Amino acid sequence: MTRYVLSVFTPPLAVCRYGCASCCAAPIGVFWIGGIVALVYGTLGGPLQLAGVSWGTVALGVLLWLAATVWAALTVRAMDQDLCESQSSPLCSRVMPEVEEPDPMEEVRHARGSH
Repeated sequence: MTRYVLSVFTPPLAVCRYGCASCCAAPIGVFWIGGIVALVYGTLGGPLQLAGVSWGTVALGVLLWLAATVWAALTVRAMDQDLCESQSSPLCSRVMPEVEEPDPMEEVRHARGSH
């Protein structure tokens, strides 16, 4: 439960603690900080320097915060279901080439030499 509460209030921290931080903590942080900035800027009048609240800018801030929250919750849930320590993990596994696969750079060299 703490994971999801953290995902709502501080999404980057939730991903760093309970998720695969190298996967997406930075972009989630950008969305979250952008949302906070838009909320504050919207309450101060927004880009049109309105006398009151710029509701469009506030809505943008809420959408950015919501996107960061959903992204963090999905990442935390994926890590709950599929831990990175597993070798068969589709989330954090490395793609290793098959033995029979030709080297792509070797194919490029052969193609350039035939012209």
